[in-house]
Amino acid sequence: MKRTVLITGGARGIGAAIAEQFRHHGHEVLTPSRQEMDLAQPESVEAFLAREKERPIDQIEPQNWQAMLQLNLTSALRLTQAFLPGMKSRQWGRVLVTSSIFSLVTREKRAAYSMTKAALNALVRSVTVEYGPHGILANALCPGYVETALTRQNNSPADLEAICATIPLRRLAQPEEIARTAYFLASDENTYLTGQDIVVDGGFLSQ
Repeated sequence: MKRTVLITGGARGIGAAIAEQFRHHGHEVLTPSRQEMDLAQPESVEAFLAREKERPIDQIEPQNWQAMLQLNLTSALRLTQAFLPGMKSRQWGRVLVTSSIFSLVTREKRAAYSMTKAALNALVRSVTVEYGPHGILANALCPGYVETALTRQNNSPADLEAICATIPLRRLAQPEEIARTAYFLASDENTYLTGQDIVVDGGFLSQ
């Protein structure tokens, strides 16, 4: 069945690959640009509906925390709230959020990011419990290290080599590999997998 799919962050990287997966399977895909919906701006999200620097815990400033909270959690909550009633009325729906392996583990100077992504996973579990009886499945996709332009921008070649050495498959994921998992989770093919943190990390967390 042809579905209408809203994908945020669909202009590049993982989001673009996920959007392509859904288009390939014949679905109508909505990928608002940052100009159309900037997840970091509450008013931008609301209008559509009608990186913050790494810091140690004791140096997280209130304004930076609020920005991270808005970007990683509040925007997802508002979008989910907006579309759940329609899903409920149709007795079918799929909610998939892009979380991270750092919602399950963390590292130095990743406190704000890890906390907000962990809360995003909790949002998924809450949607599962409250809306499962209405045929709505919800999951959190937790990628590991992915080879994107942003990853290359934020890491030197030596850094990337060191990262790959920590991954059992000895390489970064390709965006298309993450996208294939996302497509399954948000499609009619998924009929029973819900309320889960789906890790796609090449075995990184197994160590």
